[in-house]
Amino acid sequence: MNPDHHVILRVTAKFLIPIIVLYALYVQFHGELSPGGGFQAGVIIAVGVILYALIFGVVDAMVKIPPVFARLLAGSGFLIYGSVGVWTMINGGNFLDYDFVIEEGPDGHWGQHIGIILIEIGVLFAVAGSMLTIFYAFAGRAPEIDDEDW
Repeated sequence: MNPDHHVILRVTAKFLIPIIVLYALYVQFHGELSPGGGFQAGVIIAVGVILYALIFGVVDAMVKIPPVFARLLAGSGFLIYGSVGVWTMINGGNFLDYDFVIEEGPDGHWGQHIGIILIEIGVLFAVAGSMLTIFYAFAGRAPEIDDEDW
């Protein structure tokens, strides 16, 4: 088959995938004020990579974003999430009590804002890495079919 068989699809994907990732970042950082946040943004980023894999091939996607990176991304997301909770406990609050993320000054509740942003980044990493790991696990396992099965 001609490698340029899907040239329109490939050009369109090269245009759309950066927009998908940019939209995911918008959902991530606007999620504190409106619907959205880390989970939705993580899924959208994973969808951008999965779209790339479906159009350009799973092997090419695994070269660009290796499976080990996806697993490290998921692990670091869980680590960030848990670390924020442990940090608030060390500072005298309950698990994920954002008022104890930083020592408050006269300006108000900066711990709330910083804590939510850190948690949402951890969720973004965990969801995007987990979704990519699951996709790579399923996409990398093609069933073996013998000629006798046909």
